[in-house]
Amino acid sequence: MEIIQLSLINDYLFCPRRAGLKLVEGIRSANVHTVKGDQVHEHADLPGYENAKGTQVWRALPVWSKRLGLSGKCDIVEVRFTLHARGSPKTIQSLHPVEYKKGKRRKFDNDDAQLCAQALCLEEMFGLDIPAGAIFHAASQRRREVEFTDELRAKTKAAITAIHQLLQTQTTPPAVHKPQCAECSLYESCLPEFTSQPPALAKANQALFATDD
Repeated sequence: MEIIQLSLINDYLFCPRRAGLKLVEGIRSANVHTVKGDQVHEHADLPGYENAKGTQVWRALPVWSKRLGLSGKCDIVEVRFTLHARGSPKTIQSLHPVEYKKGKRRKFDNDDAQLCAQALCLEEMFGLDIPAGAIFHAASQRRREVEFTDELRAKTKAAITAIHQLLQTQTTPPAVHKPQCAECSLYESCLPEFTSQPPALAKANQALFATDD
């Protein structure tokens, strides 16, 4: 199984065409939203760890799942250890992934699924059950807990399967023009007003803008 980037789950659930443009056509771009997102991740993207209030914090932890064909990283993983007798090695008691997002505290299924995929990778890597994680919203400086329910796990796995199918078929999904398209960094590559038109109208537009050699 080929490996896909974990972040594509967020792209796919936001818009399947966005995931296809990145995965199949190799298109990448930036806008004010992606730049702000990069700024939010600056500290979390520095690999390392620190101890805070009885919890060890791992930053920029690489994660993967051979079973799901996933690879990526966690912004933050909060780790609690089980204490043993002096001189005995510590064992991990729990892992709690935390994803940083630039916006205000709001629930987005694509963000939750991206976080859930991180948990699925961690569960495979460490052999632990991870019931929940959190998303830190930079604009509001608020944190939202996310429970990894059976429904969320199923939705995440379905998205992973769909992305692998995109990779296998090398087919970019058609555009669906929505209000949030204007905020997408791939807007100028996608041109949803044009590419989401009915086939007959799209063909007429193509003929209108065609030029003779």
